[in-house]
Amino acid sequence: MYPGPGAPDLGVFVAQLEHALEERGHQFARAVIDQRAGGHGRSVRLFRDARSGSRRFRPDVVYAHFLVPAGLAGALASRAPLVVTAHGQDVANVGERVGIASATGWVVRRAAAVVAVSDWLRRRLEEKVPDARGKVEVVDCGVDLEQFRPAPAPDRPLAFLSVGSLTERKNVLRLADAFERLGEGTLTFVGDGPLRGQLAGRPGVELAGAVSHDRIPRLLEGARVVCCPSLVEPFGQALLEALAAGRPVVATRQGGPPEFVPDGGGVLVDPLDEDSVLDGLRRAAALPCPNEAAIAAAAEHDVRRQAERIEAILERAAGTALSRRRR
Repeated sequence: MYPGPGAPDLGVFVAQLEHALEERGHQFARAVIDQRAGGHGRSVRLFRDARSGSRRFRPDVVYAHFLVPAGLAGALASRAPLVVTAHGQDVANVGERVGIASATGWVVRRAAAVVAVSDWLRRRLEEKVPDARGKVEVVDCGVDLEQFRPAPAPDRPLAFLSVGSLTERKNVLRLADAFERLGEGTLTFVGDGPLRGQLAGRPGVELAGAVSHDRIPRLLEGARVVCCPSLVEPFGQALLEALAAGRPVVATRQGGPPEFVPDGGGVLVDPLDEDSVLDGLRRAAALPCPNEAAIAAAAEHDVRRQAERIEAILERAAGTALSRRRR
């Protein structure tokens, strides 16, 4: 996943980490999927581009995001050491789609290092792929603190914001039902998806549609609380960006958010319990905004700090290979 002309928000978290590594003096050649349309043809092009790019660039290390197909493409494209980051859906696919389990197992065994974006995801990967046990390091993609900065509280005291696709996993209908019971304020959904029609026309609900990622900071400025009560969230990039902007959050207990949403900076809820979501809206709205606990928590995930951690993993993998070549 990588931002492209038709999908400027696709894989922004991958691009920002790459740019932070470039700032540290590293060079990249890209083989990426930068569009949502195209079906299996996108994976075919990814394998082709990885192979041709490897022959031209002769990398010291192949760094792939998503175990399959990207990790598989990288492993087949080059004999260079492979470092691969798991993000969530790639782990969920193991056992759900034919052939994914064996392909994922092979990628994990081939990899010099495996990264998971949360400890929750690490445990899930190790349960599904035993070869990953003891091999996985936890490093999320971080947040750009220069782009997402604290802002004063908005004029509207009960302005709720949800950023993400309008899908079942994002739990948008239960969120909208809880907001309706709250009976005041506004709830803005940023994103698009198959549930848009079931959200349209509800009192106080605004549908902003899909927007480019560079517009998100401004939208956060207009929010009092950011809501992401997903059924499961392997990490929660939108939540991290909201914390960096000083916004208290309503976050799911299922997945990665409990690892970085601080006490006093947000409320963790049971995503299957509408009463819990409603209580989360009320409690988060009562938290300070801008929120110092949120800002401090996000600072621990500065993309430049995360780039240093990834750099160490990449250099360790490349260094092992270089030592073998010298022998």
